[in-house]
Amino acid sequence: MLLSVVIPVYNEVRTVSEVLRRVSAVELPKELVVVDDGSTDGSRELLRSLSEKGLQGLEGARSAGESRLKVLFQERNRGKGAALRAGFAEAAGDIVIVQDADLEYDPRDIPRVIQPILDGVADVVFGTRFSGETRRVLYFSHAVVNRALTTLSNLTSGLNLSDMETCYKAFRAEVLRSLTLEENRFGIEPELTAKVGKAGWRVYEVPIRYHGRTYEEGKKIGWKDGVRALYAIAKYGLFR
Repeated sequence: MLLSVVIPVYNEVRTVSEVLRRVSAVELPKELVVVDDGSTDGSRELLRSLSEKGLQGLEGARSAGESRLKVLFQERNRGKGAALRAGFAEAAGDIVIVQDADLEYDPRDIPRVIQPILDGVADVVFGTRFSGETRRVLYFSHAVVNRALTTLSNLTSGLNLSDMETCYKAFRAEVLRSLTLEENRFGIEPELTAKVGKAGWRVYEVPIRYHGRTYEEGKKIGWKDGVRALYAIAKYGLFR
């Protein structure tokens, strides 16, 4: 079994090396598929160097099991959805999981997230931030919006998720090959959810840790992304 960890990167020079170190330490045969989405803060240059040296060029990296690195470069910033589509297209694994490059999500949770797939009971697994695990307490308004978007998504997808907007989504490769994805930015989250739900794939949730960032620490999602999520919920949940 090979696991593909798809990691979109946009201006995360302060954290991307540590994320790669932590993912490389996960004790599974894996490939890290890193997609730089037009970074301008030095992330691109760091990743270009790593693409030449491999994981051995990452100071302090401890590779557990078979690990390899693929680095892709978007010519300009196109958004998380576009970066994920590029990464999914290059993923060779039997299971594919999304990992953000900002340290909000803990790679130690990856084995837990994919376990229902390994057990043969799930095709898709969502990691939920709101179910019995350690999480940083931050913006109340974000929690309200997330719950509202998740509720609307559930109404249109037929699922009963607690955290539709989570980064940690794992898929059997067959599931991703069956989907035609369109969203370029954060609308990819409700699009993936709607298309998985409508197709009738078996979906599970597992609790994960969450260490959220403030905007001063580099958080990027904003109100425009919430509006686009509403559009995506309607477009893919109601009219597709």
